[in-house]
Amino acid sequence: MSPPPPPLGRSRKRAAAHAFDPALDDAELVAARAALAQGRWIEVRALLAATGDDWDRRGHRFDVLGQEPTTAAWARDWRLVEPESYDAEVLLAFAAVHKALRGKKRPDQARALCREAATRVPADPTPWLALLLLERSLGREEDVVRLFDEVRHRHPEHHHAHHLMAARLAERRPGAGQDPLHEVYDFAAWAAEQAPADSPLAVLPVVAHAERYRVLAAAGLESPNPMASGHWTGRRARGVMKTAFDWWLEWEAPDEPGHPRCHVDLNFLAHAQCCEGRAAEAAALFHRIGRHATPDPWSYPDRDPHRAFTAARASALGSA
Repeated sequence: MSPPPPPLGRSRKRAAAHAFDPALDDAELVAARAALAQGRWIEVRALLAATGDDWDRRGHRFDVLGQEPTTAAWARDWRLVEPESYDAEVLLAFAAVHKALRGKKRPDQARALCREAATRVPADPTPWLALLLLERSLGREEDVVRLFDEVRHRHPEHHHAHHLMAARLAERRPGAGQDPLHEVYDFAAWAAEQAPADSPLAVLPVVAHAERYRVLAAAGLESPNPMASGHWTGRRARGVMKTAFDWWLEWEAPDEPGHPRCHVDLNFLAHAQCCEGRAAEAAALFHRIGRHATPDPWSYPDRDPHRAFTAARASALGSA
């Protein structure tokens, strides 16, 4: 039996060699995060209040803030001053989840904080996203499915939740045959079909394809070099990538505020176009990505993501 792949296929040592900013292009989030690192949680309170019920943006901002090592301490200070603050409670839950994922906190303590926050505002999917983040790496498969349903019940198009679910589903049956029939492809196609026409979930089939490649490559069933893998050149793969790229051409509006995690999708699309050998399409995507690279999927299956991204970008721009 092959060993299980590392979470999201990423080598922590290699990923740490170059800093990727999970805030992406959210300048307000970057400023609030810097203030919080200095103990000024007032800016974070204002940012989260202004985010309102934009659930994707709310989840993105809590998740990025929760990743900072000092967030738990400052969130506790915030709660002491404003014990009624729901946002302080959710932020403390996210900080606990990320500490648990780093092995710095007991997972059951993080779970308790998330569930306590979830009871405060039942319509908010954000505490459930925190739980899904935790269980995606540490929990049982049935827990991941149940938590995904909790998020989707509150926000059917939740971008981050769908990405987490695709990554976990891709890990079922690592060495199974008849891979074109793998359930992660059905899940992604179903989610894309259910979403409105302008939803970025249209890119989820490409994400599923990359996640499945990660698992197969980790099991030794695909080339460790995605550019040399036949995984990206089959009829279904070409159809999935063309549909997603055409969606981007139709719905991309670079002059308007986009989805808070749009650069995640752009990186998956650029990676797919590079693997298929479509330099012109990849070059257009790299121009749009700018400096907002993401470690996934460039790290797949266990590569230095910064080197992989810069090499692919140089090749695409040079060829184009």
